[in-house]
Amino acid sequence: MADRALRGSGLGSRSFEDETGVEFAPRREVAFDCPSGHHFTVMFSEEAELPLEWECQKCGKTALRSDGTRAEEKDVKPARTHYDMLRERRSIPELEELIAERLEILRKNE
Repeated sequence: MADRALRGSGLGSRSFEDETGVEFAPRREVAFDCPSGHHFTVMFSEEAELPLEWECQKCGKTALRSDGTRAEEKDVKPARTHYDMLRERRSIPELEELIAERLEILRKNE
C-alpha cells in the first residue's frame, strides 16, 4: 500500500510554475467606497466595461465607485392604469353613453 501513496506536496495546493517571462494582460484597478465606510479596489481588464457599483467585500452592501462616476438617471414612466388605457381608446361622451346603456340593461334585469 505504501507504493501507491502520493509523495510530495498536496494536490492542488501549490503551483510550481514560475512567473518569469509571463506577460500579464493589461489591466486597471478601480476603487469603490461602501456606505459603511469600507474602501476596496478591484482589478479589471483594460478592455472590460467598468461597473458603476460593486458588492462590498466586507459587509455585502452596494459600493459606488470612488472616482464619482454614477449611473445616468433614467426617465421613469408612471404606470398606466386601466383607466388610462380606456381613455386612449374612448372619449368621455362615448364612455358616458356606454355607462348609460349598461345601467339600463342592469335595471331591466332587476
